[in-house]
Amino acid sequence: MGRPPIPIEVEREFWVQVRSGLSVVDAAVSAGVSRPSGQRLFARSGGVIPSLAEPVSTVRLSLDERHRIAALRKARFGVRAIAADLGRSPSTISRELRRNANGEGRYLPAAAQSRADQRSRERGRKASPARLATNLRLRRTVQDRLLDDHSPEQIARRLRTDFPDEPEMWVSHETIYQSLYVQSRGGLKRELTQHLRTGRTLRKPQRRTGQRRERFAGMVMISERPAEVEDRAVPGHWEGDLILGSAASKSAVGTLVERMTRFVMLLHLPGGHTADIVQEAMVTKMATLPDQLRQSLTWDQGPEMANHVQIAEATGLEIYFCDPHSPWQRGTNENTNGLLRQYLPKSTDLSFYGPGMLDNIAAQLNARPRKTLDWRTPAEALDALLSGQSDPPGVALTP
Repeated sequence: MGRPPIPIEVEREFWVQVRSGLSVVDAAVSAGVSRPSGQRLFARSGGVIPSLAEPVSTVRLSLDERHRIAALRKARFGVRAIAADLGRSPSTISRELRRNANGEGRYLPAAAQSRADQRSRERGRKASPARLATNLRLRRTVQDRLLDDHSPEQIARRLRTDFPDEPEMWVSHETIYQSLYVQSRGGLKRELTQHLRTGRTLRKPQRRTGQRRERFAGMVMISERPAEVEDRAVPGHWEGDLILGSAASKSAVGTLVERMTRFVMLLHLPGGHTADIVQEAMVTKMATLPDQLRQSLTWDQGPEMANHVQIAEATGLEIYFCDPHSPWQRGTNENTNGLLRQYLPKSTDLSFYGPGMLDNIAAQLNARPRKTLDWRTPAEALDALLSGQSDPPGVALTP
């Protein structure tokens, strides 16, 4: 059955100590487990510190429970053993694994949580009736107030004031807009739009043409990223981005840097930097790494990562996204991209650099001594990890 998991009471004590502010090593010692065991707990949980004192939902699996399922599954525990550990029914665990395992049969908790959230949103949309189409009294009230040139927001606010004990008479301003402009939503006649301040018969999108959408479906934000990534306690956590070439060439190079060792890899992106091209390059490059160096990836919300779910399933990476306009959340990568500009100048056609040239540039950067590594090189630091030597000394908490 593989290595037995740490007893739940010991794991609980470990997380209590982590929550109190102790480091991974000190928390492990305090809980009575070895340092490697403490680091495995971080890695297997995804570093998301579980709220063990909070009650578990009797309906939906939580993210903490999904991390526990992944840990027990990796230790080769069966469905019934996992169900007993979580206090869930075997059918719940079996259904969870069947629904959310990737093509290789691997269960990724963050991806599973994203799919579950998406299914929940879809069920909510299907279950939501068109209230203005089915509630005649509400529809007439809204119509009368629109005829009096009240705005949808004013109407929505006053409905709650005028009918405080009748929630069936409440409706959001967005629902009113949808009923006016999307006739399939039913309810209000389009002619009523002339009573709006703008008088438009068509609604303009809130996003300007070419402006980036806020997020992709199923995104996991950096706020949910494991604590072990932040303190560089465990290797295999990467930051990534694109270095763009001249506007005319529409060329780019993908950059990946490992947070603990500052080891750099470059992605060759022939023909552009669409989501499909980035996905293929990412999957190919990550396949060259051992499993222990494929833990997580942090990227910004660029359209090149639209296939993040497929990348996560193919590589085993947990993918986290930065907040908009927050490059400092990938400080290690931003610093590395600045160093790479010595080799990949701005406003040039980066398609000139083939995969061999990019590998050579990465090798040169990985051979530079780094102050944050006590003047060791990223290549030396990575070799020390892979050969089983002690952690690289002097790993700082700065980019």
